[in-house]
Amino acid sequence: MKPTEQSILGALRELEAAVASLRTVKPPPDLRPYLARLQELTRQLPRDADPTLLHYLHKQSWEKARLFLEGNDAANAAGNCGHV
Repeated sequence: MKPTEQSILGALRELEAAVASLRTVKPPPDLRPYLARLQELTRQLPRDADPTLLHYLHKQSWEKARLFLEGNDAANAAGNCGHV
């Protein structure tokens, strides 16, 4: 896995943890910095990055992107766009 992809995976895991804490942490965490970080990292990916990963990131399918980067793309369900 390339360094930018590793950073994206870390950012996705951090976002997932922040979302999970929404029900228990008062005040709830601000998710905007997590989303901004993911958008910035997505822009840093080279043009020849895996098209499936790019698709997930551009559609903000964060869980699908995380599963893909973890090597578990088979766990992804088909989305409304017809792409898994």
